Amino acid sequence: MSLLSQLSRILEDSKTEALALMEAEASANFLLAETCGGASSETGNMLARGDNLSFMQFLLKEKDLKGKLDLIYVDPPFFSKSDYGAEIKLVSKTSKKIPVLKQPAYRDTWDKGMEQYLRMLAVRFYVMKELLADTGCLWVHLDWHAVHYVKILLDEIFGQQNFVNEVIWQYKSGGVSKRRFARKHDTLLFYSKTSQYFFKPHQEKSYNREFKPYRFKGVKEYKDELGWYTMVNRKDVWQIDMVGRTSAERTGYVTQKPEALMNRILESCTPEGGLCADFFGGSGTMAAAANKMGRKWISCDIGKLAAINSHKRLIQDGGVYDFYEEGSSPEKAAGTLKVKIRTEADPLSDKQKLRVELQGYHLADMSSVPVEEKYLNIVKDILETDPLQLINCWSIDYRYDGQTHRPQKYFCKEKGTVETTFETIGNSFEKVSVRAADIFGNSISLLWE
Repeated sequence: MSLLSQLSRILEDSKTEALALMEAEASANFLLAETCGGASSETGNMLARGDNLSFMQFLLKEKDLKGKLDLIYVDPPFFSKSDYGAEIKLVSKTSKKIPVLKQPAYRDTWDKGMEQYLRMLAVRFYVMKELLADTGCLWVHLDWHAVHYVKILLDEIFGQQNFVNEVIWQYKSGGVSKRRFARKHDTLLFYSKTSQYFFKPHQEKSYNREFKPYRFKGVKEYKDELGWYTMVNRKDVWQIDMVGRTSAERTGYVTQKPEALMNRILESCTPEGGLCADFFGGSGTMAAAANKMGRKWISCDIGKLAAINSHKRLIQDGGVYDFYEEGSSPEKAAGTLKVKIRTEADPLSDKQKLRVELQGYHLADMSSVPVEEKYLNIVKDILETDPLQLINCWSIDYRYDGQTHRPQKYFCKEKGTVETTFETIGNSFEKVSVRAADIFGNSISLLWE
């Protein structure tokens, strides 16, 4: 049976699954693990680690977000039949030069082929439609592998009449072949939920032929270092560079998308202060761009590495948000922190001085180290000689309420090092919560009373 003939069954089964999920009385359990950027998050911004389908159910049932999202952008796996990883660069004071470690980020291999892949997407598209406002829109980021099949799904789920644009993102990076033209673009499918969708056109330069002036009556012309041009509404082919190896944006996540791409989508398809979501969050680019542009955002990814790296990125960007983790109870810690915490009377006042010093890190076992076997001895050596090199970021909540970690201070690894000591003065310190994440995406917590 051809795949084309199976599409109607894929759509029917996916719709049934989506309806069952949306009508279920109980939702998936997502625990508020951390509130970031202040004593409480009133922005509505959310970062989550867990299955995106379960998280969308959580948004519908627990957060009452049905029909309230202005934009959903998703950058799912492309059906490339490859698995992707992230680079880890370590610099240790005690060890010689350490090779770049590679660890898995996500799988894009499908045991049951294209049918399994399309089912995964279709059921999620049905739920996304439920979350979108009537004025909202969906952007789906793909490439040549499966975009033609996915468009058929979206035409059925959202309606052919609500297909707005096929946008081509053209870039210079990527390989070449002697057997075909070089593949240098991705395809973004832009759908609205209804005909009343929000859209704000923006203009771009359109250079005249041979860069010479036209001098048409009533047409404004401009000149720059290249030559003469007019201003026209932005076209559907966008030339934007990928995130380069030396870019300040670069996180090490292999399929990271540039903020410039997100900026174009957000400025055109969301109002100021609008709520947007990315349910295949990856490196956190959409959330980072939305955060800077004054939009509210929601980002989710099932990968520990993706979620923790997004967490670090958004902390460094000054994000204010709630961080959720899927599960009925906190998962077993991958390791333990060695932290020295002490209080003493401040000699210059009647207050107390708190000093927190991160002294070490120990992994329970090597099963939580998702690197190739050839790198395991390197990790073991670092654990013995310079274990804090494995800490990606850590934070302190010295007013811990016994429930939610609300840090007053964060420390993130920068240029290979992370600060390890903290001091503050206060009236009293009854409970201190320390929470850290290692470079593999593992979270570790410690409570001092």
